[in-house]
Amino acid sequence: MTDASRLPVDDSPRGTVLDAHLHLLDRQIVDPNGMPIAVVDDLELDGVEDGPQDASGAVRVTVRGLVTGPVLWTRIFGGRAPEHRYDELPWSDVGELGVVIRVDKPADSYEASWTERWVRERVIGRIPGGRHAPD
Repeated sequence: MTDASRLPVDDSPRGTVLDAHLHLLDRQIVDPNGMPIAVVDDLELDGVEDGPQDASGAVRVTVRGLVTGPVLWTRIFGGRAPEHRYDELPWSDVGELGVVIRVDKPADSYEASWTERWVRERVIGRIPGGRHAPD
């Protein structure tokens, strides 16, 4: 990605403000080529309990990573999947926020993309014409 398309750095004391529910959660994560990786299910945050405080006394919370995992079944049946089933994509890899979240590395470099690869190879690839784009 070019430097112009990178997320803007806000050096003000307040920092860049994001509404997690509006800008991050349930957004599709794609690589630079537009290949889907996963969907953001949760966030890994730093500074929630003991973070640095600004002049007004508010705690400064920063996003450390985007968490993705098997949440469909837990949303249907309840409960929570074990922690080892979740994958975290570092926030430093995020290059662009928009309708989708674009990261700087290819999809194959993330463990989180294994479900997309599995469905593409074993389900979509077996459908006639599923291995190539339409003409």
